[in-house]
Amino acid sequence: MSEIIAVVGQTGTGKSTSIENLDSKETVIIGMTNKPLPFRGWKAKYTAGIQEGGNFLITYDAEKIVKVLDYISKSRPEIKQIIIDDFQYLMSSEFMNRSDESGWQKFTDIAKHAWNVITKARDLRDDLKVFFLCHDEIITENFQPKRKIKTIGKMLDEKVTLEGLFTVVLFTDIQKVQNEDQLNYTFITQNDGTTTGKSPRGMFENLNIPNDLNDVIKKINAYYAGE
Repeated sequence: MSEIIAVVGQTGTGKSTSIENLDSKETVIIGMTNKPLPFRGWKAKYTAGIQEGGNFLITYDAEKIVKVLDYISKSRPEIKQIIIDDFQYLMSSEFMNRSDESGWQKFTDIAKHAWNVITKARDLRDDLKVFFLCHDEIITENFQPKRKIKTIGKMLDEKVTLEGLFTVVLFTDIQKVQNEDQLNYTFITQNDGTTTGKSPRGMFENLNIPNDLNDVIKKINAYYAGE
């Protein structure tokens, strides 16, 4: 069984940038939107053609994503991590394409397609990690605002609760460096009352850690190895 990890935050808060330090020879990126990655030299590292040895794909077709995940698990043993970037657009793209349809069936279909991708990602090779990079939304809980994974419709919230499918849910955070004209981009590793973030006790040494997925992978592997 593979490991699935959620990374949640608003656009521009460091989700895609956290990919930068990953070994591209061991990484596949599946993007929902055709946009450049936000770091220097990404085109030299990530090329199209998954079945031809490439490591980059743009699609929001859930059925195709499920097939690609299965192919990577069975036929690309060198790949150790898969990034599903802008996962929320898997749902919102289908919603917009079906916006002329009346009734609730489209919402059921959207929820089912998102469910299929997540559950497939969880059923891959044991040595694979699949990161879902998601947008967040703010809800009110006990009269306090709280950040959660953004969804479409109510089914995934009321019947599933997406965060419950992940052992690790990281939220982006940006902090102004005191007395300096710069920002510090981090991940929140636990539920601090403002997010639905979580991770096993002791996996990460601090509430806030660098937004670096390579470092996150090292921490997860060390934790499960008992180091």
